[in-house]
Amino acid sequence: MIDCAIVRAHQQAASGKGGRDQAPGRSRGGLTTRIHMQADALGRPSRFIIKAGQVGEITQASSLPQRQSGDLVLVDKACDSKALRQIIAGIGAEAVIPSNGLRKIIIPHDERACAHRNHIGRCFSQMKYFRRFATRYDRRAVYLQGFVCLVAAMPRMR
Repeated sequence: MIDCAIVRAHQQAASGKGGRDQAPGRSRGGLTTRIHMQADALGRPSRFIIKAGQVGEITQASSLPQRQSGDLVLVDKACDSKALRQIIAGIGAEAVIPSNGLRKIIIPHDERACAHRNHIGRCFSQMKYFRRFATRYDRRAVYLQGFVCLVAAMPRMR
């Protein structure tokens, strides 16, 4: 499963010295960071990408399933693209992606398999119980990445 969540950045996380790649971005919600995540069939996180809040979900979705294996890849309709479907087919899996409303030809998908996408949403919900995750206090993206990995390894995430 592939999905992403937006995390609000605390105002102190956006200030200070550092490089431009620390991932506090400007979006409609203010200072935000977007966490792109890949999870297994049980909703356990396996890979993360942290980007600025204004970076679209579809731009990072194609890099998550590479070098992976599986039968199905569940993705939401925000990431519906021909390129992502080709990447998923390249790893030998079936893409379960609801067609975007802008698509002229609707591509059918497995509704029963798509119903299991709630596992990754529940995973994000459990991660947001941690205040440090729900409101980004870390100034540097590498510290946030480390904390996301720590939360993902906790027993209640498994």
